[in-house]
Amino acid sequence: MQAWINVGSPENFEVLRRRGFDLSPFKSSRQKQSSEMRPGDRIVYYLTGQVLFGGVVEVTGEMFEDTTDIGLASEGKPGEDYPYRIATKPVVIAKPGQAIDVREITDLLDKTRSFGPKKLGMCFRGNPHRISEADLRTIEGLLQPRA
Repeated sequence: MQAWINVGSPENFEVLRRRGFDLSPFKSSRQKQSSEMRPGDRIVYYLTGQVLFGGVVEVTGEMFEDTTDIGLASEGKPGEDYPYRIATKPVVIAKPGQAIDVREITDLLDKTRSFGPKKLGMCFRGNPHRISEADLRTIEGLLQPRA
């Protein structure tokens, strides 16, 4: 099992919430990384701008390509689509307004410890990111009472 962080906007996270987190979408530039994900892997959603962890899903299928519009928008490149998708199921999703402020837990995670709360933007550039199982367990544990 590999744990990942998928970086996206709060608006796109809410689109996925309305869908029941049945899939995790990736931009056209992320075909290689998304194709490395396997059933049983976990994906943590990091919400840009708000610097939050919103939830965790489990990968239930292999990556597939689908250009059907599901209402996602790219902040950096208007009109960019998310053709690479992975079937998922929710593991633990924070209730609206209850996501974890990553700046408050930087010292708890291997991924963020060396960056500190002021340099998190550098930590989450690009997408997706591999994280340790220890980081995943910490994030899931912190999300549990917020779900």
